[in-house]
Amino acid sequence: MTFLTILILFFIIGTWGLETWVNRLNLNYLGQPVPSAFKHAVDTHKYAKIQAYTRRNEKLSFFSSIVSVVAIVLCIIFGIFNIFNEWAAALFSGQIMQGLAFLGIVSLASMLLSFPFSIYKTFCIEEEYGFNRTTPKLFIADRFKGIFLAIIIGGPLAAGVIWFFQTFPTFGWVIAWGFATAFIFAVQYVAPIWIMPLFNKFTPLEDGELRQAIEKFAQKNGFNISGIYIIDGSKRSNKANAFFTGFGKQKRIALFDTLVNSMSTEEIVAVLAHEIGHSKLNHIKRMFLTSIVTTAITFFCLSLVLRYQPLYTAFHVEHMTVAVGIVLFSFLYTPLSLIMTIFTSYLSRKYEFEADSFAAKTTGNSSALCSALIKLSVNSLSNLTPHPAYVFLHYSHPPVVARIEALKNISL
Repeated sequence: MTFLTILILFFIIGTWGLETWVNRLNLNYLGQPVPSAFKHAVDTHKYAKIQAYTRRNEKLSFFSSIVSVVAIVLCIIFGIFNIFNEWAAALFSGQIMQGLAFLGIVSLASMLLSFPFSIYKTFCIEEEYGFNRTTPKLFIADRFKGIFLAIIIGGPLAAGVIWFFQTFPTFGWVIAWGFATAFIFAVQYVAPIWIMPLFNKFTPLEDGELRQAIEKFAQKNGFNISGIYIIDGSKRSNKANAFFTGFGKQKRIALFDTLVNSMSTEEIVAVLAHEIGHSKLNHIKRMFLTSIVTTAITFFCLSLVLRYQPLYTAFHVEHMTVAVGIVLFSFLYTPLSLIMTIFTSYLSRKYEFEADSFAAKTTGNSSALCSALIKLSVNSLSNLTPHPAYVFLHYSHPPVVARIEALKNISL
């Protein structure tokens, strides 16, 4: 076992240990009393249910992480990645096809490892707490659709990245970065039209009080929309959501049917005002630019080690290829990846507060959004008292209590 092998194992196990410790802090923090903002909406029985639901999910996440870490460590120690690479070489000729086969084998192995935990979460935990509407048939269909999209979208993206790194050893990372950025942008543009309808039915919102209120708000705030749609989210879960997708003139507002059925018109408009705020305040553009920068950093670091033989030796891999190097690099990159995730999550939480403020000021009151946030949190059994360290490490949104307190302090 080389020093680099030991270092990589230290990164992997150390990161897992940090996350496990933070998760334990979060579980121990569940003993906090009901936040004052929720005392009118959550009784003792409901609060106990929220805490129990959080514990069940955290414990499942813990066992899943153990399986994942053990599998990775065994793959490193026993040279499993080398075996996968040999399988890929036996199946295809040419580095690109071999690389795609290798990435496919690794992805399939990862999916098979996580599959039992997905089944348990959906059909045991979500079922027990009254959320699950997913049938076994729909569950399997979603998985096959995911594989199909990974092949037709992820395949060309991976092939392009492999080819650029292989053909231009010195500056290939710059071309690969530009290619990946353009590719991802294109996918995000067509996703509302071609990809999302594969999983859900989008039905135009009928004319009426809700549609008129949404259109009036959007027009008043200079937000052009190409359509307002109801999504049949209830076929999978009782949890509610709303979002908008697309760029330029292709912006679509999407409302889960569960949201429409559980909230008033004023509350729904407040939720959408928050989402529109992200666009008007340029949060989406900024986060996209941030992702471009982090992708550039990742590709640059990858270029530094892609032809570093000791990296392959550390994983007992005999033949250096771009695809294998990408997978091996992902483990070496763990600490920096964690730091960048923490940074982007911090930005995201900051933008959530700003979007809340935008919603309150443009609708003329903060009570509707507060009411909507309370309903969303209670109905989805969200943890109302997460530990600050857990928020720092994992939350892309501020805790709901902090959002409500900030909304109440806004001067209108």
